[in-house]
Amino acid sequence: MANRGGFRWFVIFLLFYITVANYIDRSAIAFAVGGIKAELGITTAEIGLILGAFGLGYAVTTFLGGIAVDRWGARAVLLVAAVLWTGSIGLTGFAGGFLTLYIARTVLGVAEGPNFPSLTGAISRWLAPHERAIALGNTLVAVPLALAIGAPIVTQLIAAFGWRGMFFALTVLSGIWVPLWLIFFRNDPEQSGFVSDAELKHIRGGVEAGRNRTARHVRHGLTDWRLLLTNRTLLANYWAFFVFGYFLFFFMTWLPNYLAQTYHLNVKEVGLFAILPWACASVLLVALGYLSDYLLARTGKLRIARTLLIGVSQLLAALAVIPIGFIHDLNVAIACITAAVAFSMSANAAYYAVNVDIVPARAATALGIMDTGFAISGFLAPAITGLVVGVFGSFLYAFLLMAALALSSVLVVLVFHRPDEDRVKESERSQPGPQAAAVPS
Repeated sequence: MANRGGFRWFVIFLLFYITVANYIDRSAIAFAVGGIKAELGITTAEIGLILGAFGLGYAVTTFLGGIAVDRWGARAVLLVAAVLWTGSIGLTGFAGGFLTLYIARTVLGVAEGPNFPSLTGAISRWLAPHERAIALGNTLVAVPLALAIGAPIVTQLIAAFGWRGMFFALTVLSGIWVPLWLIFFRNDPEQSGFVSDAELKHIRGGVEAGRNRTARHVRHGLTDWRLLLTNRTLLANYWAFFVFGYFLFFFMTWLPNYLAQTYHLNVKEVGLFAILPWACASVLLVALGYLSDYLLARTGKLRIARTLLIGVSQLLAALAVIPIGFIHDLNVAIACITAAVAFSMSANAAYYAVNVDIVPARAATALGIMDTGFAISGFLAPAITGLVVGVFGSFLYAFLLMAALALSSVLVVLVFHRPDEDRVKESERSQPGPQAAAVPS
């Protein structure tokens, strides 16, 4: 059998790399909170609003980004997004008060919004169906890995150059990716000179595919939107992903402050203790990506391969987060935080894969809708937490709220998340749409 090559996995690496940069950039401010408060005189409640501002901009462009990717492809959309957020993260270092920090974080959210719709759109075109959860797992592991390695990197940069210098230094991380993306990525593997005919055949599930100079993207109509907004599996997936986002943004934005406030750790100690939860999440996320595709190959049931993993992971996250607020012991807190972070993130690839499973031609738009809820959680989790901690002087009720949200998502997923049935119904109800438009690469 001819060597089919593996350039598609280099594309996955490019997506992995920019997602690492994405999350280090967006989470870095959490470690700078102490310095920002001391220098600029900002209150805890204002910090909560600043941390949540990212979600406002993100909510707008992650939704529009999904539509843009399905229409024009990931290449141009992600390129523009990466250039904008590279500039905005550097500009954060010039902030002089609450308003400028709030605007800078909002702009960063606007710039980073299209990242995950672009990732989903690229994987839907570049990977064979039985490799998608694995590819998503290997790409999305960038999130916890970035937060694990980002903690010591960012804290060391702050110690060496101050919080402003840290933001200036991070601009390089994203900037060096831009020319690689321009050179090596095309919207469709058929357009790439680096993909062999054998690899292209593999990506297309064994079907011979000719090479075209242009890529076809679906233009949306009213029927598409009705399906995307009423399909019960997609709606359940959206809610569960919102809850996942609430967990992620809570720990990403408030974990350093929680450890410092509750256990009186300095910034370097916080950076070290923050590594373990994200490192464990990295391992579990990759493992469940492989497990999801393995279960799908063995059973042929999406309910087992996707739904079961989502429901169980959310249940375990709920059980793990409850003791944190009641037991005042650093070792117990780190153990429970590690479990809560790892379990809440572990099924991340399954959330993304469901969009491709149910509506493959509109996966990026479905992801954009799902990620809009995620962005809203990115505003609510930091803001609500800041309000609750400011009122009660404790993180207890913040942790109990997270547990309640996770349990609600378990119930919703078990009842409404039925991808095998809804994928068939989607296929039966779909009507031929307008002729797809050819879009240059």
